[in-house]
Amino acid sequence: MRKWTLRWKLPEFACGLWLALLASRVCVCDGQASVTDCSKYEHHTRNYDYMEGGDVRIRRLYSRTQWFLMIDEFGNINGTQDPNNCYSVLEIRTVSEGGVLAIKGLKSQYYISMNRTGMLQGKKDYNDSCNFKEVFLENYYTAYSSVRWTKNGKEMFISLSQKGRPLRGKKTRKESISSHFIPRKCREDEKKLA
Repeated sequence: MRKWTLRWKLPEFACGLWLALLASRVCVCDGQASVTDCSKYEHHTRNYDYMEGGDVRIRRLYSRTQWFLMIDEFGNINGTQDPNNCYSVLEIRTVSEGGVLAIKGLKSQYYISMNRTGMLQGKKDYNDSCNFKEVFLENYYTAYSSVRWTKNGKEMFISLSQKGRPLRGKKTRKESISSHFIPRKCREDEKKLA
């Protein structure tokens, strides 16, 4: 029986392996190459544009049912189809890790809050019922579920019906188009008007 042997040129193999390892550690940041761990920079390059701005983002939430989420001067939450409505400009602020955030109307200064029964309402003062978890969906939309309240163990979401009315949380599901939103950037002049 013939014995098969593999003839490796160990110095060339080791040199190639070392070069491959070195190349995997080189990172180009701000136009300069450096040997470093790139994982901390990959997070920034993979960010979605609507997440730019860090912990506070000024956005309009556009529902898949074709309504902009708005909070009026009395704290009422509804949808509007006017893309220039100043009450639809929202401040989305990260409050803790894991995608937990608070959403506040920039003009009205009311926070979006969900009560125990799943009704959306505006609150002047921030509390635990104003916390929502940002859920990124496979269809590139985003859903917002209440951190504090659930119904029989199921999440309750911010939703706008086909008529632009907020739906009660216990009737909402992550798969429903009424719970799907796209955060849209605001122009600088819109941020100042609100």
